[in-house]
Amino acid sequence: MVKFAAKWVGKFGRNKHDPETGMSRDYGEVYVIAECPACNQVNVLRYGWHDGMDNEDEIDYEVLFPHETRYPLGLPEKILSAFKAAEKVKTIDVNAYAILMRRLLEMVCLERNATRGTLASMLKELSDKNEIPSKLVDVAKGMREFGNIGAHAGSGELSEDEIPIVSALCIAVLEYIYSAPYLASVAEKKLNQIKSKNK
Repeated sequence: MVKFAAKWVGKFGRNKHDPETGMSRDYGEVYVIAECPACNQVNVLRYGWHDGMDNEDEIDYEVLFPHETRYPLGLPEKILSAFKAAEKVKTIDVNAYAILMRRLLEMVCLERNATRGTLASMLKELSDKNEIPSKLVDVAKGMREFGNIGAHAGSGELSEDEIPIVSALCIAVLEYIYSAPYLASVAEKKLNQIKSKNK
């Protein structure tokens, strides 16, 4: 069962009459505008109903708004899972979001076989191995610094204004390391398929 702080329900229905049995059935769609108690965001949901439904456990909600987050392409499963976890908390606690994104960068470095201890040294190592350009190390440094502020109460407090910056910095790294090679591979396969058909 989904619980909301507040909700408005709009019910739109139809009636279907079966001439053989003489029975009729009401069915239709319910639209719910709800406020999430955790993040106070407005959500628009929809579900199908019929007059034979007994309880709310039968309801299968479809989220119409906000739209599903698009994730960078080509991410390894573990990296994608960590990215999704961070995205879930960004409207609840910006500091926690920055910490999780910083941790995600560490996971990327480890996944790319960096061996040095700190995040800064691992990023430098990836740059030295030409895994990422030095300019991207500067981008990742900004991400690391936001994560440090989120982790240490004495360093200050992040606000919702920093969410797009933290997100863009992390996505820039992920797209360079994973999405660009993935898209290049997809394009190459597609071109090879086209060429083989034309032979």
